[in-house]
Amino acid sequence: MRVRIAGVVVAVLALAGCSTDDEPRPVPSASAAVAPSFAPGAEGAGDPYFPTYGNGGYDVAGYDLKLRYDPAKGRLQGTATITAGATQDLSDFHLDLAHLTTGKVTVDGRPATAKAEKNELIVTPAAGIVHGQRFTVVVEYAGEPKPLTNDALGVGGWLRTADGGFALGQPESASTWFPVNDHPSDKATFALAITVPAGVEAIGNGVPGPRTTADGWTTWTWTESKPMASYLATVVIGQYRVQTSTHDGKPVVTAIPESLPANGPAAKAMARTTEIADFLATRFGPYPFDAYGGVVIDDNRVGYALETQSRPVYGNVFFRTRPDATVVAHELAHQWYGDSVSLDRWQDIWLNEGFATYAEWLWQEHEGEQTAQQAFDRTYEGFDWKVPTGDPGPGRLFGEAVYQRGAMTVHALRKTIGDAAFFELLRSWPQSHSDGNATTVTFISDAERAAGRDLGDFFEAWLFGTTAPPRP
Repeated sequence: MRVRIAGVVVAVLALAGCSTDDEPRPVPSASAAVAPSFAPGAEGAGDPYFPTYGNGGYDVAGYDLKLRYDPAKGRLQGTATITAGATQDLSDFHLDLAHLTTGKVTVDGRPATAKAEKNELIVTPAAGIVHGQRFTVVVEYAGEPKPLTNDALGVGGWLRTADGGFALGQPESASTWFPVNDHPSDKATFALAITVPAGVEAIGNGVPGPRTTADGWTTWTWTESKPMASYLATVVIGQYRVQTSTHDGKPVVTAIPESLPANGPAAKAMARTTEIADFLATRFGPYPFDAYGGVVIDDNRVGYALETQSRPVYGNVFFRTRPDATVVAHELAHQWYGDSVSLDRWQDIWLNEGFATYAEWLWQEHEGEQTAQQAFDRTYEGFDWKVPTGDPGPGRLFGEAVYQRGAMTVHALRKTIGDAAFFELLRSWPQSHSDGNATTVTFISDAERAAGRDLGDFFEAWLFGTTAPPRP
């Protein structure tokens, strides 16, 4: 599939591990007769916007973290066990790790050499790793975790609080608290066992596991068995009221800071989580994960919400005066659009944010606040069309062109192909690409298949034009 982008015909950009037809490259047998040609893995995943984010040469299958955090000292100690497969003959490879110091590192149980360079950890195993070989890396590390600052996008990662800390941020965050291939193109499962002082809560992604207390410390366990982009991993530590229940046989975990009223606006908004998820399931298909929930953070440094997988995190700014179910609809929509189906390169972030914003419009219509058409009409009037939604630039990932114009593109597509084809596409996209990654080119192909006709001119105008597209 080819598509015009900003007046130039281009093919799909392939990142590490992805071919131009969105199918994984075949992995040759490690026993092939060709002699290995070992070389270092790339120090970036090749993202056009952020070339040094992530790494090349391998594909992570899972992270298993055993951490201990002392809020009084702000100190984190951890052991990360990373299972991966080599996508080339590797002499060494990079992991992303910021501000933390490594100790012992092994590859397949044998001591390895590890060298820190800025926010990269270069691991040299005792012997080369052959293309297609599965291997296990164990990294022991410690230090005082600190956030990362992106000149265009602000602060992301670990932030310390008076009673704990939390890890949150987009497009990067994970490398501030564990060694990782920090790019969404390399999704992996995630297990967390984190030990904190007894009486302190520690909330993570996925399904809660056993909790044990000994010698004044409590270990909380969490498991996300569906592949997850690294920026969607989170841990929130502090004084929280944690409520657990079940919905459709799945655990529901919500956490509200003790600094907020027990029945205040934030708690009321979180109480609507499963109701909103059920509504979205009527539009997007079955809920894609094994757990539900949400976490509220009462911290002025967090003026946003983030779709951390299975358990979004919300800054209390949304709930200071009233329960804001709209933001809950937005972050829960990401569980389908952004989490289950993740972007393959940051340029395509409209696939996350445009659909999540449109979910707000659908929810508002459901609540009788305004119709999706009214939301479209109000947004269209006076909109600045200079920034293309499909290629906003690295400094505008979170701008109006991505969110609002993205949502208008979704609605314009609905009007262009009709409700029957549109809502079938809304359901088939998350199911066809579940637990994986996709691109704008893939979406255009799926939309054309649903519509039964070419939509090149439509997407060129709505995603890449710099003047107002005609109203559909």
